[in-house]
Amino acid sequence: MALGIEPRTEASAFWRFASPVLAVLATMLAGALLFAFLGRDPVVALRAFFVSPLSSVYGLGELGLKATPLVLIAVGLAFGFRAGVWNIGAEGQLTLGAICGGGVALALSGTHAPLALPLVISAGILGGMLWAAIPAFLRARLEVNEILVSLMLSYVALLLLQALVYGPWKDPEGFNFPQSRMFDPAVILEPLWPGTRLHGGAVFALLLVAAAWILDAVGMAAFRLRTLGLAPRAAAYAGFDRRRIVWGTMLASGGLAGLAGVLEVVGPIGQLVPQISPGYGFTAIIVAFLGRLHPLGILLAALLVALSYIGSENAQIEAGLPQAAAGVFQGMLLLFLLAADFFVRYRVRRIDTPRRAREIRPWTP
Repeated sequence: MALGIEPRTEASAFWRFASPVLAVLATMLAGALLFAFLGRDPVVALRAFFVSPLSSVYGLGELGLKATPLVLIAVGLAFGFRAGVWNIGAEGQLTLGAICGGGVALALSGTHAPLALPLVISAGILGGMLWAAIPAFLRARLEVNEILVSLMLSYVALLLLQALVYGPWKDPEGFNFPQSRMFDPAVILEPLWPGTRLHGGAVFALLLVAAAWILDAVGMAAFRLRTLGLAPRAAAYAGFDRRRIVWGTMLASGGLAGLAGVLEVVGPIGQLVPQISPGYGFTAIIVAFLGRLHPLGILLAALLVALSYIGSENAQIEAGLPQAAAGVFQGMLLLFLLAADFFVRYRVRRIDTPRRAREIRPWTP
């Protein structure tokens, strides 16, 4: 008796939703084994990672705070991924959104203008769109690979931020630390709940999920994106303009990434610093695929990944785990998700007869 692998006639609906659950369970099991290998009690470590952070109002607020940029970025990326437009540079677009919004906030310092906060947020959105327009133009006009361009621009944006906070935007009264002046209270988002840092960006993220869900269900634009991603020739025959879709998805995802960046600097940070995010732009790619590119799935995936961020911080204190634990968990989660996705389009069958052996070829790596 041997095992063989055969392609499914159509993607398995069961495994499409079961594979993320399997990936999460496999990640937790592998994490427990890793903790045991490091000489830590797996039960204590997993409790510190997944349970203790949710035992207080402050912890729940931190969960929403860290999930907000992941939701904003992942929803924007998901529309592009469906159309085969691979924006991998959301981290750079987030950074430029923070730069543009922070620059406007510094320029408006002391003015107390009633529209200061909307202007700062608008500048952040436009900054993200501007940075995404570069790979969009190169892809639409010159067929340059947007994956490489958007990814490399992320490092350019980070270096630009560091040049500003180490140079002309450094706070002259900041004891030579590489940071800008603190923003005026007029452009700072107040917490939604006392005793937490959760701000109004979380409400916007929820509204975005609802709007994207409705658009995905009834919108013609979502149908065009799916058609372009699954059947480019059919989309061309139907008259769908690929260049317009490239521009639309890149600008939308860049704008939402820029919004996430500016919300970080006018929210919990309150100024420009050399590092705005712990990698939200890259982690949002995992969130988008873990959520099956569906808005509701992205929301649940963002909460899970946000829990890994605050759980790793908590586990450092309670279980003595290293700071890199969150990155290890996220890497394992992506690995197991890709492995579990194998069962969406393929299935394993037992070969027990010569005829069956001719129908199914044994799998070889």
